[in-house]
Amino acid sequence: MHPTVFSLFDRICAARRCGGDVLEIGAVPSEESLLCLPALDGARSRIGVNLAGPHRYRDFEILQGDANSMGSLPGCGDESFDTVLCNAVLEHDRCFWKSLAEIHRVTRPGGVIGIGVPGYASLPLERKATRLAHVLGRLGISSKFLDPIRASTLTLRIHNHPGDYYRFSPQAVAEVFLDGLVDTEVHTLMMPPRVIGFGVKPAR
Repeated sequence: MHPTVFSLFDRICAARRCGGDVLEIGAVPSEESLLCLPALDGARSRIGVNLAGPHRYRDFEILQGDANSMGSLPGCGDESFDTVLCNAVLEHDRCFWKSLAEIHRVTRPGGVIGIGVPGYASLPLERKATRLAHVLGRLGISSKFLDPIRASTLTLRIHNHPGDYYRFSPQAVAEVFLDGLVDTEVHTLMMPPRVIGFGVKPAR
């Protein structure tokens, strides 16, 4: 995990006073795990779920399981966690919407959900190309050669672990991933972009 991403997760978790019972989807047995965030040092419990497992690291356990269907995993019943985090996982998940449903299911009312994914953004040259096309048009010169730049986007390279299926817009994070949550925030950072969204499951 890139240190900038790790740092943003930590800052947001600290500001939101995340803790209690914490679950990380896609946890790894290393210091790059979100379960190692300093903001979570006072958490009551921390567990992870990963297709590759089981593992034990520091003071947390990583269960072997599929985030598409966590109901059979120990401790992953309805409304079991106060904080559920997931980063750089959903792009590798063929049925990411099932994992999203599970994330929402296992989060307690009033609990925090934080999700990070690779996103996409306009190329830095797009505005300049648009301005140049406008100038050329006024001069009666074709700007067709600029069309590929104006129609392109920037995103993270393909990285197969085990597959690499998706890239997500900030709008998808806000309106799909965080749908039904309150007190939401979405951040786009770095280049190529990563999109990180947080929200709170409403209390009943």
